[in-house]
Amino acid sequence: MNSEEQSVLKEKINALKKEKNAVIFAHYYTRPEIQEIADFIGDSLALAQQAARVQADILVMCGVHFMGETMKILCPDKKVLIPDMAAGCSLADSCKAEDLKQFIEQQTALLNTKPIVVSYVNTTAEVKALTDVVVTSSNARKIVDRLPKDKPILFGPDHNLGSYINSVTGREMILWNGACHVHSRFSLEALLRLKAENPGVEVLAHPECKAPILAQSDVIGSTKALLQHTINSPAKRFIIATESGILFEMQRACPDKQFIPVPPEVTEGIGCSCNECEYMRMNTLEKVYACLKDGKPEMHVNKETAAKAVSSINRMLEMS
Repeated sequence: MNSEEQSVLKEKINALKKEKNAVIFAHYYTRPEIQEIADFIGDSLALAQQAARVQADILVMCGVHFMGETMKILCPDKKVLIPDMAAGCSLADSCKAEDLKQFIEQQTALLNTKPIVVSYVNTTAEVKALTDVVVTSSNARKIVDRLPKDKPILFGPDHNLGSYINSVTGREMILWNGACHVHSRFSLEALLRLKAENPGVEVLAHPECKAPILAQSDVIGSTKALLQHTINSPAKRFIIATESGILFEMQRACPDKQFIPVPPEVTEGIGCSCNECEYMRMNTLEKVYACLKDGKPEMHVNKETAAKAVSSINRMLEMS
């Protein structure tokens, strides 16, 4: 689609937004043209919380499936649409509710006590319903620090994030062996080369990255925290190890700065040296227009599941 066609479609989308009293939310990892039409851009939980505050009849969540679920859980009385119901998440998909339930039972039998179940927000509604407290990449350390020291903790599904939290808190949480396929494939060799080619330039990394990548990083934080660091820092150049969609917002916020993406280990078939989430890229202008026009696909979450899931989210909010 050329720029003229994009402009026409954006006008149609904006007209439908007004006609239907709709608000569009976009995750930092979506395409630039999706972020351009969004009313709110951010991390998944922040967008869901913002959705609960807006006065709108329709909420369009441009992200992945679990983000639409979380938004519906926090906005049960609003119509939540997602442009593509097939936009999944490798991390959320790595932890099925039935498997987690069995794992909890196994660990309870081994420990003779039920562990506190801590789940990353990047999970399905069913997994959140089995969870004691949800965490995000920005508040996981704080919440784990506040949990009783004499109680075992089961953390999932991101093994890399859990390992990082263990390292900075001194805890020995039991970790589910899941991962984000994007953050797990950054090339250490490429990162070391970029550091050698750009001496003194800070490396910014998301804690979902593998330990060797984090060991070479100067700043480790959530997507929003990394964005904020680039805004606040007097530095003019940064090496970035997180999904490349954030580069659009970083460049928009800091047009005078340069952002160097760390490439994945394998670039063949990906299309560029950037590390992109193909599920986030499933959100397109055409699909946003279609879902607004047709009022579907609409997100639904079982009421019983939603009630259990929201309690784990509320506990997180209380603790953080």
